[in-house]
Amino acid sequence: MSSNADSLQLKGQLLVAMPGMLDPRFARSVIFICAHSDDGSMGFVLNQPVASPKLSEILDELEIDVDDPEAADQIMVFRGGPVEQGRGFVLHSQDYSTPASSRVDDLACVTATLDALRRLASENPPHRSIMLLGYAGWSAGQLEEEILQNGWLTTPATHEILFETNHVRQYEAALASLGISEELLSAESGNA
Repeated sequence: MSSNADSLQLKGQLLVAMPGMLDPRFARSVIFICAHSDDGSMGFVLNQPVASPKLSEILDELEIDVDDPEAADQIMVFRGGPVEQGRGFVLHSQDYSTPASSRVDDLACVTATLDALRRLASENPPHRSIMLLGYAGWSAGQLEEEILQNGWLTTPATHEILFETNHVRQYEAALASLGISEELLSAESGNA
């Protein structure tokens, strides 16, 4: 017999932080879960932009030629999570994919190669993309336990929330997809 935690299918879901989230790194965060298995989970915080570095600075450091640095800097860089913050990931639409890309259902791909960064800076970038530094990771069973302890709400990810909703509104949009507003949430809730 499996528990509720064992039966959670989280790949392709959004995690929405509850008001009582104790870890300040995840307060009011929306996280896209890209991988989930018996070994653990991996995802990206979608709504925490960083002021520095800019994409042009990242490309310059990696010695990737950029024809138009100002255009490259129109692509925002986000803090994807506290793990490996020096590592870059591109979350992008499926019109661009390589053998190194990891597909997340029919929603998006994740690519962590220099070629993906070159493509971001090219005249033909993916239709939609997000540059992320680092990721959020959980060991086996850890995320399921956090969900059961009311740390997170889950909702299916949508292309609209991932790529079309401004980061300032993603938290409210994710809650709205569940039919609730932030005012209705309580840091204290129970399990039925």
